[in-house]
Amino acid sequence: MKTLDINCDLGESFGHYIIGNDQAVFPHITSCNIACGFHGGDPLHMHRTIESAIKHRVQIGAHPGFPDRPGFGRRKMELPPEEIKATIKYQLAAISGMAKSLGADVTYMKPHGALYNMAVVSESISNTLIDAVLEVDPNMRIMGLAGSLFQELCESRNVRFISEGFADRSYLPDGSLQPRISEEAVVFDPGKAAEQVLEMVQRKRVRTIGGTTIPLEIQSICVHGDNPAVVDILKSIDEALANTGIVKRHF
Repeated sequence: MKTLDINCDLGESFGHYIIGNDQAVFPHITSCNIACGFHGGDPLHMHRTIESAIKHRVQIGAHPGFPDRPGFGRRKMELPPEEIKATIKYQLAAISGMAKSLGADVTYMKPHGALYNMAVVSESISNTLIDAVLEVDPNMRIMGLAGSLFQELCESRNVRFISEGFADRSYLPDGSLQPRISEEAVVFDPGKAAEQVLEMVQRKRVRTIGGTTIPLEIQSICVHGDNPAVVDILKSIDEALANTGIVKRHF
């Protein structure tokens, strides 16, 4: 039986600012990446999101990012490795402690936004993130872009890496994601997103912006929680997986 994990970035609301539609998303996913209060989220929304994950039996992951709430963590920041590591450890400690207070565990870490993209190409950033995770919880897994330098470095250091593909993002020929400044970067069409998922799961490849296909082996599929079409995309993926006999299950 072929299985697939579906993850989503959640808990990114803060104060009176509501981002995404978390409660409508939870029934369709198997893992959630919860914001840790820097790019988004706050203690109350973190608490509520963990409670919802427990209720829906969804695996909990940490989603730390740069201290850049105005830019939603999607702006590149040049910080020294020591500061990046401390920033990540701070966020991991916060969500792990909150989860434990509710009887749950944080089983993996997925960096957010610009930090995620920088880890794809930077050995220094990748190793800093790995160091932070190992120093907080050596058993915590790391999720990142499939086929990236980040994956190579995690595996070389015997850290279990969860290779991730995206249902709602476009790919460049080198396997990286199309930058968000491009109009083609984000996929809003549910049918197109579901088709991209099946291409990755069944054929282990993805079509790029240029029309070529590149090999890609993934263990988890992400749909962004702040995508306005997120619920319709998840429903379309549900239907596509059901029609092909693929079962949703967390890693």
